Amino acid sequence: MPINFEIPEFIQQQTQMVKWMAETTMRPFSRQLDENEHERPTVFVEQMWPILRDQQKATLDKLRQQTEATNGGNGEKKSKRGGTRMLGLMLQIEMLSWGDVGIYLCLPTPALGGAAIEAVGTTEQKLRLLQRFAEGDKPVWGAMAITEPSAGSDNSAMATTAHFDEETNEWIINGQKIFITSGKLALEESNGLCIVWATVNKHAGRAGIKSFVVEAGTPGVSIGKVEHKHGIRASDTAAIFFHNARIPADNILGSGEVQASRDNKGFQGAMATFDASRPMVAASALGVGRAALEFVKEKLAENGVEIPYGLPYHKLTAIQRDVLEMEAQMKAAHLLTLRAVSMVDEGLSNPMEASMCKLKAGRASAFVAQKAVEILGMMGYSREWLAEKWMRDAKIAQIYEGTDQINTLIIARRLLGYSRHELA
Repeated sequence: MPINFEIPEFIQQQTQMVKWMAETTMRPFSRQLDENEHERPTVFVEQMWPILRDQQKATLDKLRQQTEATNGGNGEKKSKRGGTRMLGLMLQIEMLSWGDVGIYLCLPTPALGGAAIEAVGTTEQKLRLLQRFAEGDKPVWGAMAITEPSAGSDNSAMATTAHFDEETNEWIINGQKIFITSGKLALEESNGLCIVWATVNKHAGRAGIKSFVVEAGTPGVSIGKVEHKHGIRASDTAAIFFHNARIPADNILGSGEVQASRDNKGFQGAMATFDASRPMVAASALGVGRAALEFVKEKLAENGVEIPYGLPYHKLTAIQRDVLEMEAQMKAAHLLTLRAVSMVDEGLSNPMEASMCKLKAGRASAFVAQKAVEILGMMGYSREWLAEKWMRDAKIAQIYEGTDQINTLIIARRLLGYSRHELA
């Protein structure tokens, strides 16, 4: 059976609309927002919010209909296989990041917070918590808080705690989170929410880690330092402090019980968020790499340098070989990302494929962006062109949502059949 790589017509049309948005409300503001970190891309946000709000409303309406049709509204209904939702999202994110990845990260959406709720939340939680993203005139943001000063890739070192107060039927959270994308937007500048990972039992390691929904306006929650960053400077990256922050008992995702077994379903469920989000990070990296590659080819063409295809390498110039290598790296990353998102759309488990595409796309994007600056010389290094910005923006894809080293470990464990305890 032949493999078909054709993109459905309606997705191509959607992508063209997103391209227009990227060209008109993102790329023209790239340098301004990069030079003025923490200035909000208000034009972009105001244009995107009604579109995203209506999309979220349609998604929730469909979920309600599915729920009502299952056991009289009391059952859970799995998503239908064979869709194209993630494929369309991948291509849109790639195009938005081609416009500007920092501005893309300011999209008023549930983001990672919504992905966590979708991954392990009940139908009641999805309908209740995500409704704010489907109504109103003011944009709303979501976030997810994992990283701490002493716990980055090693989640077992997490120090943020949550304990249950039986008298008030509330969870009480104490601790600190850092480097939280859209943290300030979600909890201080909108009626948003943040999924906070905390331990209910420090002695249980990963088995004691649970995820909690903290909503904007919760007493005891405050925003700390807002980061000054190397790249993606338009985006909001903040520290969040929790001092006896009380949240309702039903704002925990999954069970609050600690399982004695290493096979901790609660933690695994939370980690399943990354199976869907890592391919989206890969798509974003592809957008940055594509922007750099297209710009290089454009400038080379202006100077009479063509890229011939089909010739052996020994007949090519060094620059021509570099461009072909850049294209090859991007194509490989693109195909791996298509594989990962297609598995999500088919309802298949994809932790290894998600890590593969994220790892490859991050490396390819960083390579292409750095090579672009090298080929363009001093003008590539200057701030007159966006090439140096793309080089700075590209690096983040190798760090957030699992560093290259962590994703390499995940791939190795899956390929070799080793557990986390056997291969660390």
